[in-house]
Amino acid sequence: MTKTIALSLVIASSLGLAACSKSEEGNAMNNAAENVTNAAENTMNAAMNASNATENAANATENAANAQ
Repeated sequence: MTKTIALSLVIASSLGLAACSKSEEGNAMNNAAENVTNAAENTMNAAMNASNATENAANATENAANAQ
């Protein structure tokens, strides 16, 4: 839940910056905001992948214990 809130804040900030910018400066700001948004999404995906890997490892351990 906290991750979703953080990602929402990043996206809202990015949109706010994009709405206030001018031509070339605006493009740079839009690109920076998009990069920040992409980085936040990548971080969320990495966290989800790590969580899934941990769950898979726990399942593998349980399966090994059950096999004995």
